[in-house]
Amino acid sequence: MSGTSFRFGAERSYPLAHAGPDPRFTESLVNSVAAVLVGYGYPRLAAVEDWAALESALAVFLYNSQEIDA
Repeated sequence: MSGTSFRFGAERSYPLAHAGPDPRFTESLVNSVAAVLVGYGYPRLAAVEDWAALESALAVFLYNSQEIDA
């Protein structure tokens, strides 16, 4: 990723410890991430299934240590 430096060997910040509903994980958060994607030239999310997939991907990144199979 150009313009981004990563510190190899740094302790990971994610996934977060998770023991129940997180009040920060809101529809507004998903909308904000979708807006960032559009700002980078990705298509707008139109289908309900696209919104659900983005929400699931964020939840996996934030809270789960399992990898997503591409």
